[in-house]
Amino acid sequence: MKKALLALFLIIASLAPAQERDLVQEVDDRFNFLIANDLGRNGYYDQKPVAAKMGEVGEKVDVEFVALLGDAHHFNGVASVQDPLWMTNYELIYNHPELMCEWYPVIGNHEYRGNTQAVLDYRKVSRRWAMEGRYYTKVFAVDDSGATLRLVFIDTPPLIDKYLNNHEEYPDAGKQDLQRQLTWIDSVLTVNTATWTIVMGHHPVYAQTTKTEDERRDMQQRLDPLLRKHKVDIYICGHIHSHQHIHRSDSPVDYIVNSSASEFRKVSPIEGTRFCAAASGFSVCSVSAADLRVYIMDKEGKVLHVVERKK
Repeated sequence: MKKALLALFLIIASLAPAQERDLVQEVDDRFNFLIANDLGRNGYYDQKPVAAKMGEVGEKVDVEFVALLGDAHHFNGVASVQDPLWMTNYELIYNHPELMCEWYPVIGNHEYRGNTQAVLDYRKVSRRWAMEGRYYTKVFAVDDSGATLRLVFIDTPPLIDKYLNNHEEYPDAGKQDLQRQLTWIDSVLTVNTATWTIVMGHHPVYAQTTKTEDERRDMQQRLDPLLRKHKVDIYICGHIHSHQHIHRSDSPVDYIVNSSASEFRKVSPIEGTRFCAAASGFSVCSVSAADLRVYIMDKEGKVLHVVERKK
């Protein structure tokens, strides 16, 4: 009985929100950027409050850029680079001066319902839409010590049969070369010498959700072996509309689900869950030579949980 109560206490403690933290002080003089995803609700639900808080946080902690982990547009993507949704889902919502920086996007499943080439081509229209391809990698100097951060942005819908084989609803997904992308990811990680490595995509490898298990199964079979092989520090994604941090005993990787920047859903723990929360929000990633932290935040800017890795 005592063991059962202790186990229950540990579960509750691990899922409880972190104590109030002085984010500004903790990330001062570090390399910082924002992470957001599942934006596109035309400003409805919590999209406007989250966007405003992202701008406020960006002003206080000096962020370098925003990583956008897919689904900038619900529900059927965009038709072209002139689609009005670019204004109502993105430009007019994320209008804080501190958000006029580079945004590094990936494509989500909702964009695959529309014109994915328009998502790529929007870089020619918007100076801050810094999308270099369907998948790409960036390396950043963290400080003067020589420490570096590698971000690997990947295209997850074509890695999942649900989208790959549904030519009617996701016509462009089946045109992508699944194996070519996996080979590219493997090659990038093979030659990688960065101090810290984060792989970013839209779909989770491990997560609690009511969505079909087939999605995670395909990601576990196709992507996860590469994450484990190369001992990636963090894989972070969106799609599920809840905050989750999962660290399995059989993997060196921290798996993070960043919640929706608009509409959130209920969530419960699974194997390896260190934290989960049903809340909208975003995250701040803060990097130094000594450690890598992801501050998971709600729409009010409160730190709910911190994922920390040290060298």
